[in-house]
Amino acid sequence: MLYLHDVWVNWFEGEENGYNVCYFHEWRKDDGIELLDQVPLVYITERLYQYIENDMHDLPQMLLDAIYKRAYTRKGQDRSVVEYACVVTDGNDIMAFDTIGYRIPIRKSRLIPRQEQLVYEMIEKSKPQSFGFDDEHYQKEYHMLSMSPDLVFGLTRRERQLKQLLMMGLDQLRTSNNLEELRYWLTEWNPKKYPFIRFMDEDEVWQALYDGVKFGWSDAHEELCEKLIKGQPFLEKMWEMESQYGEGTSKQKSKNQ
Repeated sequence: MLYLHDVWVNWFEGEENGYNVCYFHEWRKDDGIELLDQVPLVYITERLYQYIENDMHDLPQMLLDAIYKRAYTRKGQDRSVVEYACVVTDGNDIMAFDTIGYRIPIRKSRLIPRQEQLVYEMIEKSKPQSFGFDDEHYQKEYHMLSMSPDLVFGLTRRERQLKQLLMMGLDQLRTSNNLEELRYWLTEWNPKKYPFIRFMDEDEVWQALYDGVKFGWSDAHEELCEKLIKGQPFLEKMWEMESQYGEGTSKQKSKNQ
């Protein structure tokens, strides 16, 4: 088995979609970077890689058996064994994961560029393994709270996080399904539609709102998100955490000037 040593990881916990496991250029100073003293490197098939990168399902038992207690972390002089952790690659992309003792990839991380290059060099003479993964029936499912990659393509880490927050607010709006509330928020998003909005039913208003905001990210998205989550402490706290990494909406910019 191949091994990497002194691997810096930036764990993203509970992220099922690979686009939320940030590459090195999006790591932040206050991220909790850890050192893996030793970690197995496994060259796997593209389908198995996608399954690990973009979902949180049980890993193949053969893969778990192969990496069992072969990884170690180091903090100062303390070296601790990790039950199930490794670096996987399909030859095109690379990811580290740690199951924290479970059977699913709870924590995921990208590598720093120098170590990514080393991975590609190390697998040059190897062949990908499937570890018994049966991909015949596997199909990744996307929905509003787990957006399709094309809806976040090109967005920064901050923008992706705020868009996720917007979708959480919209999900609550859809759950309550109050017609007047839906009409209000569609008018906020697209005032020019007002003459038509008052003749639309719940489904029509919801579809127009969702179709309007689902692509891209802009100041208008950010303003809608900020207004939509107002009065919801948990979502407001998330907003505050992400707002420190950018200048915020045009409205916020003008306040600061």
